[in-house]
Amino acid sequence: MRKLLRQALAATGLAAAIGAGAYWYWASRVVAPTAATSPAQPPAMQVPVETAAARLGTVTRAVGAIGTLQSNESVVIRPEIAGRVATIDFAEGSPVERGAVLIALDASVYDAELIEAEARLALSRKNFERADELRRRGAGTERALDEADSQLRADEASVALARARLDKMRIVAPFDGVLGLRLVSPGDYVEPGRDIVNLEDIDPIKVDFRIPELHLSELRTGQSIRVEVDAFPDVAFDGEVYAIDPRIDAAGRSILVRARIPNPDGRLRPGLFARVSLLVERRDNAVLVPEQAIVPRGDSHFVFRVVDGAAALTEVTLGQRRAGEVEILGGVGAGDVVVTAGQMKIQDGVPVVDVAPAGGG
Repeated sequence: MRKLLRQALAATGLAAAIGAGAYWYWASRVVAPTAATSPAQPPAMQVPVETAAARLGTVTRAVGAIGTLQSNESVVIRPEIAGRVATIDFAEGSPVERGAVLIALDASVYDAELIEAEARLALSRKNFERADELRRRGAGTERALDEADSQLRADEASVALARARLDKMRIVAPFDGVLGLRLVSPGDYVEPGRDIVNLEDIDPIKVDFRIPELHLSELRTGQSIRVEVDAFPDVAFDGEVYAIDPRIDAAGRSILVRARIPNPDGRLRPGLFARVSLLVERRDNAVLVPEQAIVPRGDSHFVFRVVDGAAALTEVTLGQRRAGEVEILGGVGAGDVVVTAGQMKIQDGVPVVDVAPAGGG
């Protein structure tokens, strides 16, 4: 029994000695680090981001308005003299040239009046010649010559009047254009001023629209416009301002503006509702960055530029916005590389590495 006790005590002492030796061994290895003994720091991790280069482009600023298309020239054909419609010499909806005869009224009465006036003129001319001959011979009086001269002039005027009336029995197109639908038929008796048919010159076509008075300082002739109409939803038509009304509408506080739009195929028609975009400013060589690059902080805007492989937080001044891009007025130049994705993972000065967009080729 005593022998077993001595063996247990010996084993316990040996374990204690081994533990103490191990403690002093490891304690002796824990020393304060020095410049000579400290290990090298591992390099900072590069944060993966997506980037894009700022580019130069053209930026425009436009004012929207609602307008109505108008004919370049428009007139309703009406007779000046009463008469019966003899012939209709046009097809409805067809183009006509200036001077083409559209309507002929019955001119038999005016033909007779012209013949009568010409006969009186012929007699007056002979009477004047006789009176002049007698006056030169001394057999006639000055008064007789004056009376013959006056009658000659009156008969010449009668002939001119009869011809003018006869000419008005044929109604012609005052300009090139497209005719509308006629409102008379052959045999109709028409009074002066009776509507017969409308004539429209639609190439070019005009558009009238109103701009708020606060844009008065920006308005000028020669500005470009773009027009969209519901009839052609996928097409935009370009035109140019050529007239600005000098009077501002006191009720609506707006300015009436008129522009021309080329319309060689005649697709645009007078009366169409139009959405107008008036170009008031254009800047070439503007610096543009993707809209995703902008980091708003309070009332300020920033971007992360990539400079020597690290992110550089840069405050920027924004200009016009366009589809997916923002104009930068200050802070970024053309060619600068900016972070477009991954801004939430980085801070100023953090090393970054560009990676291809997810799903990119």
